[in-house]
Amino acid sequence: MVQSDTQRRSLHGQWSSRLTFILALSGSAVGLGNIWKFPYIAGVNGGGAFVLVYLVCVFVIGLPIMMSEILIGRRGRRNPIDTMRLLGEEEGGTKRWRVVGFLGVIASFLILSYYSVVAGWAVAYIFEGASGIFVDTDAVGVGEIFEELTGSWVTSGLWHTLFMVMTVFVVARGVKQGLERAVRILMPALIGLLLLLLGYSMIEGNFAEGVAFMFAPKFDELTSEGVLAALGHAFFTLSIGMGAVMAYGAYLPEETSIVATSFAVICIDTSIAILAGLVIFPIVFAYGLDPAEGPGLIFHSLPIAFGQLPGGTVIATVFFLLLTFAAWTSGIALMESPVAWLMESRGMGRPITAILIGTIIWAMGFLSILSFSALADFEFGWGTFFDNLDFLTSNIMLPLGGFAIAIFAGWIMCANSTSDELSMGVGRRYGMWRWFTRFVAPVAVMLVFLNAIGVI
Repeated sequence: MVQSDTQRRSLHGQWSSRLTFILALSGSAVGLGNIWKFPYIAGVNGGGAFVLVYLVCVFVIGLPIMMSEILIGRRGRRNPIDTMRLLGEEEGGTKRWRVVGFLGVIASFLILSYYSVVAGWAVAYIFEGASGIFVDTDAVGVGEIFEELTGSWVTSGLWHTLFMVMTVFVVARGVKQGLERAVRILMPALIGLLLLLLGYSMIEGNFAEGVAFMFAPKFDELTSEGVLAALGHAFFTLSIGMGAVMAYGAYLPEETSIVATSFAVICIDTSIAILAGLVIFPIVFAYGLDPAEGPGLIFHSLPIAFGQLPGGTVIATVFFLLLTFAAWTSGIALMESPVAWLMESRGMGRPITAILIGTIIWAMGFLSILSFSALADFEFGWGTFFDNLDFLTSNIMLPLGGFAIAIFAGWIMCANSTSDELSMGVGRRYGMWRWFTRFVAPVAVMLVFLNAIGVI
């Protein structure tokens, strides 16, 4: 007999409101990639044509998988490993589905170990920007600033340590006192800073050219590779397959609509990515910088522009504060699933568990830090240790996790369980979700996986 969520309660409490859950899940989805990756790949893959394909992908693939992961989390009310074990036994008669939860928890752990290193750079640049060091600095000078930061394992390690301390502090305080309070402050602050920078970009940047770069429908530039890029980013941007969505879903009240919250999160995530592009590219074009630098835009090109802008010292500080907030909300979500698992499996208190998990992640982060200094020439597999972690998690673990979640929700869970969680009944809307989850999403995610590993 299938046990409903009305009989099972989360061991960590619940989100106090639907808005808080939306802010928390949006914070998980909005990260460093939103600030530079979406605007960049949109601009170089057909602008408005790419955006159109991306929106289709995010709603027909990202939305059903996100709904699936949330409903699984709420149904199980445990950490991802135990949720998949419980539901696997109840719905499919086997505990082996816990491997999917284990994959998500390990992915969160590994991602945070190197993500916190890059986030530490963003924190460092808040202070670099505030010091006025970018004023009248050329490309060589900015390059030296970045190399001084990344080339010293001590300096980079200090900023990595600070970011991990910030993350552990929030997670250690629990769902209501930690996670809720953080997202209620950080997400509105992030959006406010983004709108402030947007206003500045409209005044001081080449706004018309920035808009054209992102939104002019250049269908002749939209190749099959661009379509796969849209498909891949639609999947990765929502934090699907890494356990965070499932962990957050476990704290969702019964009466909260999974459909409405998932839709809201997708709209917020996409809107922030678009607004970030409208902040960055007008400034890039106003100062003749290369918009095709990708991540190099953040730590190399933009500081040059900030050094020439009126009030550039303040704008640089605000921009990297925005970047830090985006990284922080994602870091909190990444850490929650391994912390929840260790608490539930070992009966440990939250503060000591957060400190223990945070310390292990922090120590592992130094292997990524050394990838830019002492171990820069030590390459194996897909490159440095940092490169290998990035490739393994982004291109293998997350797609496999997302694929398994779609299969489990669409094929293993019975219609009564899923329709009950989605509050749809077994009607036309539910039938559409089930069809997309069973057939469209798994095929699309497998295409993402095969493209990422170079098969297609």
